[in-house]
Amino acid sequence: MAPFKSSFKSLLSSLDLPLFLLDIGLDICVAVGFYREASYVRLGVLLLLLIGSSVLAQLFSWFWYKYEKFEMHTGVEKRLKRHMRKLHVFQLGLCVRHIGVFETSVKKLCTCSTCSCSTCSSASSHTKDYMFQKFNLAMLRIIEAFSESAPQIVLMLTVILQKGQKDYFSVLKIIFSVLAVTHCIFTPYVSHMRSVQPGRKQNIVLSVIFFICILFLVVPRLVALSLFASVLPCFIVTHFFCSWLVLLFFARSSKVDIMDCRCGEWLYRATVGLIWYFDWFSVVEGKTRNKKLLYHSYILADISILCGVWAWKMSTDPPPPPFHEISQHHAIITAASVVGVYFLGLLFKIIYYTFFHPNVQKDKLKGGNKEEVRKSDEVDCYALVKVEMDSPEPTMMMRSASKGNTNDVTVRCNKRMRMLAENFYS
Repeated sequence: MAPFKSSFKSLLSSLDLPLFLLDIGLDICVAVGFYREASYVRLGVLLLLLIGSSVLAQLFSWFWYKYEKFEMHTGVEKRLKRHMRKLHVFQLGLCVRHIGVFETSVKKLCTCSTCSCSTCSSASSHTKDYMFQKFNLAMLRIIEAFSESAPQIVLMLTVILQKGQKDYFSVLKIIFSVLAVTHCIFTPYVSHMRSVQPGRKQNIVLSVIFFICILFLVVPRLVALSLFASVLPCFIVTHFFCSWLVLLFFARSSKVDIMDCRCGEWLYRATVGLIWYFDWFSVVEGKTRNKKLLYHSYILADISILCGVWAWKMSTDPPPPPFHEISQHHAIITAASVVGVYFLGLLFKIIYYTFFHPNVQKDKLKGGNKEEVRKSDEVDCYALVKVEMDSPEPTMMMRSASKGNTNDVTVRCNKRMRMLAENFYS
């Protein structure tokens, strides 16, 4: 049964590359639609989002390859190692990572179908490479989701509200983007839960509650921004810039950092500020209850103001046709509903964190204290988090080097995985 489950998960993971290509295809269709309609401003905004998101993701991908000293573990990466800089310049670094995960998933799938994963060393090797690659790609997909998919949802909804008619490609893109954003937030939650509850079946009720939290917090935020942008399109840029500066200061004061250089630190903090503009992302160390309360209070007040401004504009100075006109009564109900759904999402989140969220101490997420494992002069070991992306069994990833021993053992490690898991349960 275990090989079947592992094979099924590997099969699902191998779909990442086709879905990635499908997203690119939908982006092209939407861009062509704007061009045919002669909506050059919207086309320019869309291209700016696509190019900016791609450049941001490529920068993180390049930094992480550099931090790992360009240690390649998949066939496609080894063959393209000499051209890695050029590939990232031409915005193809993520394609290499997607192909690498697809390659590792296929190898893992083939190995699991022919032997027992618990006894096969090649299956274990594929699993470790798969976990490492999968987590890096998942992090990049989170960055891409909030720098591309979330702003695109706002753009598409704004266009639909202004035109008063549905465009099939726009609706399909909105649905796909909403699923992409929620999936990118939900996937780390499932991975962290498996890391602290090994051997247990995933609780469907907890997963549903957490998914509802995500949906009820992200969607109202995007709808509120879309409503505001539909009546005051020029001021949405000012709103984003001012809010981003506040959130960047919050990220700096919270000492948010998982990068290994100063330039990378500021890039990561700026990106966290961008993510926080749409939804909370657990990257802050220590107790975060007060910080979450402050953040959600700020976002709730902001959503209320955005929806209030939209309702006021629709009732006192409605935009001219072809804008979709609605009555003052319906505008007030719509604005109140958006705020109410976000507030309901907060209630679900409070219920989840009060009654269902695991209380895990930070040392249980590590392979041990760094000072404790350095008691002996013969072994220098830095143990990392027991988290893996899709395996039900926790795996300790560590680096060890014995003095005077030429046969040092090195296992891949991921500092980002460890820090995010610690922050998730803080």
